[in-house]
Amino acid sequence: MNAPQPFVSIIGIGDDGLDAVPDSVRKLILGAQVIAGSERTLELVPESSAKKMVIGSDLDAVVEQINTAGSGPIAVLVTGDPLFYGLARFLCERIGRDRCEIVPHVSSMQLAFARVKESWDEAYLTNLANHSLEAVVERIRTAEKVGLFTTETCGPSDVCRALADRRIDYFTVYVCENLGARDERVTQGSIDEIASQSFESLNVMVLIRDTEAPDRPRTPLGHSLFGNPDEVFHQSTPKHGLLTPAEVRAMALAQMALDARSVVWDVGAGCGPVSVEAAQLAPGGKIYAIEQDAEDIELIRENAERFGVGNVTPVLGRAPEVWEDLPDPDAVFLEGSGREVVRIAELAFGRLREGGRLVANVVSIQALDELRQALGSHSPQVRVWMINVARGEDQMERLTFDALNPTFLIAATK
Repeated sequence: MNAPQPFVSIIGIGDDGLDAVPDSVRKLILGAQVIAGSERTLELVPESSAKKMVIGSDLDAVVEQINTAGSGPIAVLVTGDPLFYGLARFLCERIGRDRCEIVPHVSSMQLAFARVKESWDEAYLTNLANHSLEAVVERIRTAEKVGLFTTETCGPSDVCRALADRRIDYFTVYVCENLGARDERVTQGSIDEIASQSFESLNVMVLIRDTEAPDRPRTPLGHSLFGNPDEVFHQSTPKHGLLTPAEVRAMALAQMALDARSVVWDVGAGCGPVSVEAAQLAPGGKIYAIEQDAEDIELIRENAERFGVGNVTPVLGRAPEVWEDLPDPDAVFLEGSGREVVRIAELAFGRLREGGRLVANVVSIQALDELRQALGSHSPQVRVWMINVARGEDQMERLTFDALNPTFLIAATK
């Protein structure tokens, strides 16, 4: 016969401990046989004589400890609201909703907005423990208000330096430290002022956009997320005009089906237009621009800086040797001709994650046919396009069309 499983109360608590909770919550905590929480939250209830269980980063281990803790009631203590970037959702899913009750406390995010006297109903709220700094910065760019949980490794000064690097300097910043405690402190400043200061690890950032301040685009030359004009990219003189044309780039990126966190390999990246635009489409992802020409590697860095994307990593070397230490991609883009492009494409396809896409741009029918057959042996989902594009030009007050060289695009899904 299975032993009865304990009932779990997931309780929000503040820095003032039991002094600020209702009697009913106080009884729940003091009546528990086991109290679980971080070392800091456990220190908030010295009145309890229950067995203490420290919750660390291994949440699966927490579930196992709860399930084997005996039949007595368990109180899991968290700061603020357990459902606001808290443990409650995870524990309810893993140990069962019928075994849980949730008792919220005022969250530190609510306290932070109250301290700066701003409403938070339309704010962008997020947590750097769950989202990359690059992705968060891009969301901040167009936000009116922001509430941000920082981490020990990425604090307010790191956030503000990243914002300043991208010229996002039109916010007033509040850093709210140790909310609800006796040493609570709220610091107000500009992006540059906060970037030069240090703060306690327990803090919440609130950013309020300056009145009527426009969002500053990544670059005055970048017109869109992808398909930007060829001339906005830095190119080397010998290779000028050899980059992937805007029209082909747009179609290729559409077929790569990127999401916000995609890992992308751009094989033979040249000066990096595909990498840069992929980075804009996947602000929380990682883009590896693989190129064997050292001069082009520098151009990749220049173009990434020009467009304000920080998630492009130039990789100098020949494929496939330089792939060894790279994470498996969600999407691969490559272009070339001859049997070498077929060999590289097959090797890259082998590294794709399930559901990932490989897109190749080739210029000859022979290379297209060989690549189609090779990819067709690995995937039933292979599609091919022939792209003929002519750009309109004004010549002597008359409209003419300047044709680009025909090219072929092939896409395969793993």
